[in-house]
Amino acid sequence: MKHQLTAEQIESYQQNGFVVIEDFLSAEELEHWRKTVMCAVANRKGQKMPGKEIKVGESDGINEDAAYYGKVFDQLLNLWQTDAGVKELMFDERIGEMAATLAGTDNIRIWHDQALFKRPWANPTSWHLDTPFWSFSDRKALSIWIALDDATYENGCLYFIPGSFHQTEFENKGIGKNMDSIFEVYPQFLKVNSVAAPMKAGSCSFHNGLTIHGAGANMTSGFRRAMTCAYMPDGNVFNGQANILPDEYLHTLKIGDTLNSDEQNPLIYSRAKK
Repeated sequence: MKHQLTAEQIESYQQNGFVVIEDFLSAEELEHWRKTVMCAVANRKGQKMPGKEIKVGESDGINEDAAYYGKVFDQLLNLWQTDAGVKELMFDERIGEMAATLAGTDNIRIWHDQALFKRPWANPTSWHLDTPFWSFSDRKALSIWIALDDATYENGCLYFIPGSFHQTEFENKGIGKNMDSIFEVYPQFLKVNSVAAPMKAGSCSFHNGLTIHGAGANMTSGFRRAMTCAYMPDGNVFNGQANILPDEYLHTLKIGDTLNSDEQNPLIYSRAKK
């Protein structure tokens, strides 16, 4: 695993809100990740996340048009909670240290993992932000996105609006069908050139949760599979949004409570413990 960040990569992330790391996984590691993730996905039997009966392709209450959004990607969340193999992958302290370093924090927790699979001929993923969906508000929150297949211009690679995270906010404008809907909220980025991030399988990217990003349609007959994980700097508090929190935990929280449940959001890296 290529887990040592260079000064140039850190600087690029701080400036642009994303960074691509080529050949993050070795060939052997990539094969292990593929087998582990696919086994976990198969065992989930279409259930989108633990504790909720929503199936892949059904409305999640955020995007009501299941017919359209069900064809953007298959999304399965918190596989680490239902599969020991994925838990081992997600709890890798080396990845936790990378996330903490890029976020500029000493301690970091998993917010949620998710498998994101674009099926053949899948719809595009419109420009959007991540953090406004989440149950906390932190400008340093970020995600890793690991390509399990080659992510190409043809099958739906990621695109980013560089530097956008410096100006975006926490209001949740959702994910529209139209690719340009985000620019109704942030018109200052209408004329900013996006940056495509095609990646070989085994490469990865990190992006800030307030970086405007999206993905193209899958214009091929093959899958574009990725495994991702979102990270929350330690010490964040509940902002009132349920997001992926299970009902039994959600009912114990009030706005302002610290999100420090190791069962739900485990601390995977602490600089003080190094």
